[in-house]
Amino acid sequence: MTVQPQDRMSSFESVTFFFRQAAERLKLPDGITEMLQWPWRELKVVVPLRRDNGSVEVLHGFRVQHNGARGPYKGGVRFHPNADLDEVRALAALMTWKTAVIDVPFGGAKGAVQCSPGLLSQRELNQLTRTYTQSIAHLLGVTRDIAAPDVGTNAQTMAWMMDAYGRIEGYSPAIVTGKPVELGGSLGREAATGRGVAYGLAEWARLTGYHLPGKRVAIQGSGNVGSWAAWSLRELDCTIVATSDVRGGTFNARGLSVGGLLDHKGTAGAVADFPGGEAITNDELLALDCDILIPAAIENVITVDNVDRIKASVVVEAANHPVSPAADAILFERGATVIPDLLINAGGVVVSYFEWAQNIQQYRWELDRVNDELRKFMNRAVSDIHLRSQHGGLSLRGAAYECAVERVARAVELRGFV
Repeated sequence: MTVQPQDRMSSFESVTFFFRQAAERLKLPDGITEMLQWPWRELKVVVPLRRDNGSVEVLHGFRVQHNGARGPYKGGVRFHPNADLDEVRALAALMTWKTAVIDVPFGGAKGAVQCSPGLLSQRELNQLTRTYTQSIAHLLGVTRDIAAPDVGTNAQTMAWMMDAYGRIEGYSPAIVTGKPVELGGSLGREAATGRGVAYGLAEWARLTGYHLPGKRVAIQGSGNVGSWAAWSLRELDCTIVATSDVRGGTFNARGLSVGGLLDHKGTAGAVADFPGGEAITNDELLALDCDILIPAAIENVITVDNVDRIKASVVVEAANHPVSPAADAILFERGATVIPDLLINAGGVVVSYFEWAQNIQQYRWELDRVNDELRKFMNRAVSDIHLRSQHGGLSLRGAAYECAVERVARAVELRGFV
């Protein structure tokens, strides 16, 4: 009997819930289902940090490798105080399904250090990154496990990781992706996730006859993903009516000036007091009367507690698992479309794949080629998942998980894992 979703699931339980639904529909043997559910390897490390005042703070770090049947483990590293093992385990599993559904030859992994990066100096961040990298280096490798930036980390973090690993194994630019262009990073990588969101949404709109120009879009999150999604959707003639950051948001029913807003955030450090809009809270943003809602910040922001206040008919998961399983079921029953994270925010890992390939080949692609190839990957994946959802009477999330699990299970079978 299919288990019904509960709203108080942990992050890993939420990802596992959707996986097990797909495994059940695919009639996978119990042993294969159990093997694909759990991470292949989990490492917990202690990361001592010498603070600028001379004191020593002991932090905790993780690297979880979920599944490598389809290629090297691939996944970001986040610096965040709430990044516990359950969250890292969930994100590693999500990467396995994301790389499979977008069809790049990687598996899934994730790493984290429990810390507040905004409270650390550049010297402290540098030391923290190097100590963490040295602690997990035996798991990493250009054809074994490749890191990338995530929440609380950036291109500079990847440069430090690359250098720390290189001091052990020699110059290895392909050991990380999302690094500075000057050190072998790919053109277009910074914008890739947000741009991929726009490409994927545009393809879904084309397939369903949804008229995208003029649609009112609210984006929760104005970081790297949210800001690039806003730029790209504005180019598609959408009206960006609201955006936010951790301090609050701004709203203008007639549309925000994306360029002016981002300039203001760069100067003021926040969007809430943008003179071209009125201040709103993050909770108010989620409940706005808009056509498209894009959670692009943190997980689990739409739950049974607020799903009845969601007015958007299209929810685009630019963040990782921002909708709880129970809320997802309610939205589906209501007739709302949820374009799931493992499909729509896969642009980052697609261009990470391009960067990895460029590093191995020692040949840089032009930006137009990166963007053209990204569009091809997103369009093909969205088309495949839309078709599967139509034929199977599934939500887009159900179809995406089914496609991903089928591909990973097939790789396991072909490689003779069991």
